[in-house]
Amino acid sequence: MKRILIVDDSETIRNQLRRLLEGKGYEVFEGVDGQNGFEQLRAHKGVNLIICDVNMPNVDGLTMCGKIHLDQDYKSIPILMLTTESSAELKSRGKAAGVTAWITKPFDAERLIAVLQKLIP
Repeated sequence: MKRILIVDDSETIRNQLRRLLEGKGYEVFEGVDGQNGFEQLRAHKGVNLIICDVNMPNVDGLTMCGKIHLDQDYKSIPILMLTTESSAELKSRGKAAGVTAWITKPFDAERLIAVLQKLIP
């Protein structure tokens, strides 16, 4: 079973994603901000993909992704940024921080699953 870590400060988004992903057979873990997300990544071995928001309290998503990208244990994990942000500047910063794919909220569930299946076949 593929394991996905969702990192978003919105409980509504986390719940929506959890229902969608568990319904497709994924095992799901959650983080409430970038700091907690990194802690959850370390606590749950074998995470296959991270879905992350940009704007979160304490540690934002891009900072968390950069930290993950620099860590030898985690840098190969694909990261899907799921956010309301769509500027070219932020996408460029995301790419530099190791972000693999970018989807803008509100998202289409079928498109999200299609992207996930490409990132973790």
